[in-house]
Amino acid sequence: MEESHAPSTSDQRSLLWLVLAVAAVIIVIDQLTKAWAVAQLKGQPPIEVVGTWLQFTYGENTGAAFGIGTGFTWIFTAIAIVVAIVIIRTARRLGSPWWAIALGGLLGGAVGNLIDRLTRDPGPGQGYVVDFIALPNFPVFNVADMAITISAGLMILLTLRGVDLSGGRPSVGAGGG
Repeated sequence: MEESHAPSTSDQRSLLWLVLAVAAVIIVIDQLTKAWAVAQLKGQPPIEVVGTWLQFTYGENTGAAFGIGTGFTWIFTAIAIVVAIVIIRTARRLGSPWWAIALGGLLGGAVGNLIDRLTRDPGPGQGYVVDFIALPNFPVFNVADMAITISAGLMILLTLRGVDLSGGRPSVGAGGG
């Protein structure tokens, strides 16, 4: 039976920096690829990268994933701001590098799309998100969306493996397990 351990203040600081570094890398890659998509793909036919299996095509999404909630962009803006605040607050007490990577990916993806919503037409908090990666029978997406999806998968895996935010595994009842 493994017990949870309390991470040191130094460990927590390092993991907070890991969260922020992962988020920053994702934000930079996301924004650079979106700038490329606007410059090279807008108004152009799709570019086949791997035949019709992987294409780059320009899209503007005013909704959430899969185009759900079109017209409620301000709600997704508010949710992204709340998510970012919660992640940063949670990151200050982390003890697991894997949770730091997962939360950093989620933060980077949320902020990457939030930047679009705050800076693109029709105005702050209501802007569209640039999407450009197309797979068959799947909505067009972007690097921020990939980071959010991969991070969610990692969080599910960590939870299934019993790894808590502190990096330990919760104790299994008084009688052992």
